[in-house]
Amino acid sequence: MELQVKLSIEDKAELLMAVRNYKCEERKKWDDGIDFTALDSSSQERILLRLIEPGVKAGFVGIDAVKKMSEVMKRQDYDKGFLIGKRFTEAAEQEMTQQNIQRISEDYMPPVASDRLYLAINDHVCDLCKIRCGEVPKTETDCKAYSNIHSCAVRIISDNAAFHYERGWINLLEHDFKKITSIYETMKLH
Repeated sequence: MELQVKLSIEDKAELLMAVRNYKCEERKKWDDGIDFTALDSSSQERILLRLIEPGVKAGFVGIDAVKKMSEVMKRQDYDKGFLIGKRFTEAAEQEMTQQNIQRISEDYMPPVASDRLYLAINDHVCDLCKIRCGEVPKTETDCKAYSNIHSCAVRIISDNAAFHYERGWINLLEHDFKKITSIYETMKLH
């Protein structure tokens, strides 16, 4: 039986940026949530990922939020948009379709290919190896945690992710991504 792991809506935004190879250029907090400005590395498109934090109207995002986002996208010259919230009203979903804004919710995440997710995890692992040990090991025995596997959280997550990827367990790969991202963000702050 596979463990079910729920990603927060903020985790989903981070996951989407990682697997689609979007480079986060700015993260800006505002009254109702967080705006992520990202750049698509391959197409050079500017993308707005707007996260509406739960709380208003039992967590429902309404049509006004969609219209405001559409105005911001036009005014600030964004090419694509994702609106991320706990739940959406039917009117908001219809307006998003008309404005070509994609939705991410508590119950919906655009499909994520397991190989892209595994590569995103591996990118973070390599970055953390450089930060912690000064280099990415070329072989398993080059890893400074090789002799004591339980001494390095990065190594444990990396090994778990490889196992989960081999078996196609996307839910557990998402959990691995959440854990490695948490370590990555902590290490970047120090």
